[in-house]
Amino acid sequence: MTGFRVATATFSALLLTPAVAVGPPARAAAAPHVPCPTVQPPAPPPTAPAPPPVDPADGAVGGEALATAGLVTPAGVPTAPAVTATSWLVADLNSGLVLGGCGPHERRTPASVQKLLLAAALMPRLDPAQVVEVTRADLRDLDPASSLMGVVEGGRYSVESLWLGLLLRSGNDAANVLARVGGGPAGRQGGVQAMNDEARRLHANQTHAATPSGLDGPGQYTSAYDLALIARATFAREDFRRYIATRAAQVPFEIRNENTLLDSYPGMVGGKTGFTDLARQTYVGVAERDGRRLVVALLGAETAPLGSLGEALALLNWGFALPADASVGRLVTPGEDKQTSLAVAAEGQGRGRVAESRSFPVPVGLTLGAALVLVVLVLAGWRAGARRAARRR
Repeated sequence: MTGFRVATATFSALLLTPAVAVGPPARAAAAPHVPCPTVQPPAPPPTAPAPPPVDPADGAVGGEALATAGLVTPAGVPTAPAVTATSWLVADLNSGLVLGGCGPHERRTPASVQKLLLAAALMPRLDPAQVVEVTRADLRDLDPASSLMGVVEGGRYSVESLWLGLLLRSGNDAANVLARVGGGPAGRQGGVQAMNDEARRLHANQTHAATPSGLDGPGQYTSAYDLALIARATFAREDFRRYIATRAAQVPFEIRNENTLLDSYPGMVGGKTGFTDLARQTYVGVAERDGRRLVVALLGAETAPLGSLGEALALLNWGFALPADASVGRLVTPGEDKQTSLAVAAEGQGRGRVAESRSFPVPVGLTLGAALVLVVLVLAGWRAGARRAARRR
């Protein structure tokens, strides 16, 4: 369901003016709305239905500063890069600190990054050595133009092979089989229900799964903050990290990993792309440097000028350049209730400030203030795979 080409690109780090601090807001509503730094794509995206509004209490999970549809970053840090993504978040998976975001709790359509929720829900339940047979129903509603692992009716595959097909090739067929097997007597719908149960357990309150693969379905949404919670659950598993970092596997036919950033971006642990006409480009990725493990989640990106992978790199570079204790909130844990998460987040709110509205986006390559040249990252000769977009019929 992904299916886009990212051109060879040179990403120059931004030379930025620090944001002006305004002190810790008593409530998120008291903070000025700061528009997200954006880049206009060459062509406007298709019109999409407006997502349901976010409950104010859910919007404040992880910190009251996160209850915004605009930009939230720590005070005194370089301005976040301008991107086409309609929402994004960068967080530290080790400490749980949220470094910044744009509309972090806003509902957006997930596309294939929804497969991470399938892994979070069912990987603990399924024996990787179990061999399952593919049925006609597993393949019945799949567009042959969508991203597929390549299983066939009557074929027998290990659960481990299906996980590899799901994560390396974004196999919608693998997602259907895994959901059916993991859903018990309720079959595929049982697997989808397990995904929604897992979202509630993680406090991913804006997330609702309608399909196991992320193919567009009624009422199917997530948020950048929710995706960071889901990524923390999946990347905490050794088996998931091993699967998503696998370059090639025999299942029994050969499949190759389409996350080209594994060999292009220093410290890349793994990532998942997504695309549908409705969702546009989506991405979740994790990279590690000097003991810091950062996750970036973005939704609603366009193919140009950078594409979701280029935008993810710009956001990761921005995150790694921030102090280790910079934050505007935190990733809540499954064991805490909503009141506990709000109280803990409010207690730590002094570490992060909402950027004052005079903080403005800086276009790529533009020098402001100090004559300082930062890192130039060249990504040449790679592409994001030859998968065609999956479209709902």
